[in-house]
Parts: sequence; C-alpha cells; structure tokens
Amino acid sequence: MSTSATRIRTGAAALAAAGVWFLAYPVLRPWHDEGTVAGATASMSSTAWVAAHFFAMLGFILIPLGLLALRGALAATRAEPLALTAAVLAWIGSGLVLPYYGAEDFGLHAIAGPHGPRAGLLSLVNAVRFQPLAATMFAAGLLLLATAGILAAIAVWRSHVLPRTSAILFAAGIALFLPQFFSSPAVRIAHGILLAAGLIILAAALWASADRPRAAATPPAGRSATDVSGIAAHDLAGERIPS
Repeated sequence: MSTSATRIRTGAAALAAAGVWFLAYPVLRPWHDEGTVAGATASMSSTAWVAAHFFAMLGFILIPLGLLALRGALAATRAEPLALTAAVLAWIGSGLVLPYYGAEDFGLHAIAGPHGPRAGLLSLVNAVRFQPLAATMFAAGLLLLATAGILAAIAVWRSHVLPRTSAILFAAGIALFLPQFFSSPAVRIAHGILLAAGLIILAAALWASADRPRAAATPPAGRSATDVSGIAAHDLAGERIPS
C-alpha cells in the first residue's frame, strides 16, 4: 500500500472514530434538570459527565485529521483548495471549542463535586458557561466547524473522486452542532446519531477511494499540457527558469 493510501485510510479511520465518540457523547451524558441545584449536581458530579464530554473532545480532535486526509484524496482535483480550506477551518474551530469543553468537563465537575461550594452552585455554573470571551470562542469555533463541513461537502461534490453525496450528512450534522444545544435531550441524541452516520459514511467513502489511481494535476488555466511538458523539457535540458 502506498504512503498516500495509508494516510487516506488513517484519516478515514479518524473520521469513523469521531463518529463513534460523537454518538457516545449525548448517549452517555447524564440528562437531569440543570436549572436546579439537585439536577446540576446529579449531572455534573457524575463520572458519566466527565466521560461523555471527554468523548466529544476526542471527536473534535479527530475531525481535522480526517479532513486533512480528505484533502489528500482530492489533491489532484479542482476541489483540492476547498478541501484544504475545510481542514484548516476545522483545525481552528476545534482549537476554539476545546477550551470550553475542558471547562464544562473538568471545571463544572469539580464545582458540582463533594469539594465544591455548597451554596451558589448555579451562579458559578452560569459564570463558567456564559463568560463572554469563553462563550464567544465556543460559538465562533462551532461556526468555523460548520463552515468546514459545508466546504468539505462542496469539495466532495465537485471532485468526482468520492460519491457526490457522501459528505452531506456530515455537513448537516456539524452545521447543527450549535443549534442542538438549545433542544431537548431526545433531539440532542438524534443529532448525535446524525453526526455519527455522516462521519462514518464519509469515512467509508474515503477508505474505499484510497487505492484508486490519482488523476494527474490539471495544467494552469490558459496553458495547455503541451506547453507544460515543453517547459519541463527545457528545464531538464539545463535552462534555468526564473523563480
């Protein structure tokens, strides 16, 4: 297996694993009324709270790795710049999202645990969740990830390398990540199923494409393949091309 195929399949595996983690996140997350002290304590102090949010963080780490492999699969197509942009935006978006998830996971768990304050729990939870810079970073990160998913779907559609619809569910799932926070537990679990399905479908398509021959790079606009080969021949003959 070539190095390129290995990288593509590694990225496909990363996407599939991200799908599993994003499904485990809402399924395992405790669902109590966090508007009450008893509910917030029951949810946030539990081991399941820590595990579920940690799984989401793993998913956010793995998505950019998978999209980088997607860029590799589309490298010789006109869709490659879009795929590269999607990977870069996903990396930045994940970087902005992860600190907030760390605060949700470890900070709120400590606050709601036996060593946390007995009074003013809900005020502290809201102070962590709605601190202006933290909330802005979180929202911006999710919006960048949504943009990355949409660009990835457009790149796949244009490339003719993967099935044209193979990234649509992923794009829908990642674009809905921010809105789903304002819905019921059942809807959030359904969103986890949607995102997991989208990631696994894209991973399967990417894996299947790994051993296919890559098309030759398209010559620059306005220059024929003969012109390009002529330049290469002159270069090999010893003529120095100005840089």
